[in-house]
Amino acid sequence: MATVMQKIKDIEDEMARTQKNKATAHHLGLLKAKLAKLRRELLTPTSKGGGGAGGEGFDVTKSGDSRVGLVGFPSVGKSTLLNKLTGTFSEVASYEFTTLTCIPGVITYRGAKIQLLDLPGIIEGAKDGKGRGRQVISTARTCNCILIVLDAIKPITHKRLIEKELEGFGIRLNKQPPNLTFRKKDKGGINFTSTVTNTNLDLDTVKAICSEYRIHNADITLRYDATADDLIDVIEGSRIYMPCIYVINKIDQITLEELEILDKLPHYCPVSAHLEWNLDGLLEKIWEYLNLTRIYTKPKGMNPDYEDPVILSSKKRTVEDFCERIHKDMVKQFKYALVWGSSAKHKPQRVGKEHELEDEDVVQIIKKV
Repeated sequence: MATVMQKIKDIEDEMARTQKNKATAHHLGLLKAKLAKLRRELLTPTSKGGGGAGGEGFDVTKSGDSRVGLVGFPSVGKSTLLNKLTGTFSEVASYEFTTLTCIPGVITYRGAKIQLLDLPGIIEGAKDGKGRGRQVISTARTCNCILIVLDAIKPITHKRLIEKELEGFGIRLNKQPPNLTFRKKDKGGINFTSTVTNTNLDLDTVKAICSEYRIHNADITLRYDATADDLIDVIEGSRIYMPCIYVINKIDQITLEELEILDKLPHYCPVSAHLEWNLDGLLEKIWEYLNLTRIYTKPKGMNPDYEDPVILSSKKRTVEDFCERIHKDMVKQFKYALVWGSSAKHKPQRVGKEHELEDEDVVQIIKKV
């Protein structure tokens, strides 16, 4: 472990020393590729020795419709926030490192059960295996949304440090996957094409990064001005793109002028967990970022059940996904569905399995006889 850690430090030091210009772009691209490979080595636990990657208290069973993780430095109010939102008891104290394992709680909001995880405080260098950082961030990778909890008195410095730790673990916050095509082939060398003017990548840099991964034949097509990091993310393939909300806690300790500045920043939500200020606003924002779809069921000859909706994710919301969410055998018995709501052209509309549903649609499934 120490050797990998030392290699990572050496590469980071070299990158810090190297000036960024066109002449050094090729060298920096190569260093970034080496760094990404070493980080992956650090994350993948070796099979030797017991314990595994999870560690005690971290293998929390995924429950509910969605999972939200609370990430932050020690003593920023993560446990208080969990207690107020879910009613689950997570030990609270004014000293650092009170929470030592992962504590789950469940919020029921607009009919959806959202699992909230209170993860132990991150320390600087977590991405390199310091503290319990590796387990904390590995659990964070399984979430659908991340809440980075920051102290209102020192938010910007902490924000940058946590983002760096999460980026080092392959979690990309509030970003879309790179719009570039990477396809390996058997022969023909590296074929690099771009539909836009490229300022960050050239053929030499692309070849250097590919050779670091022992890829000598590939087609790469860029549809925007991509960077070396984007190309490495696509080659690595293990990156997770997820929404993130920056929760500024303890706003009762700052002035109104400071609060107004914080309120203008994107993806921010100011709260005071202790005094229960703006917790409704936070729940509203979590709902917006999770982008869930509520579908109500309607048994034949009865009124729709508005109490217990079926929750689908925004990426999987066809009638087939809805059937599988209810029961895996329902798709086999499916004949057609009747849909009322914003996705239907007329009420009711008779649709097949491929029909995309919208939030708060009402669906009645007609089975084969």
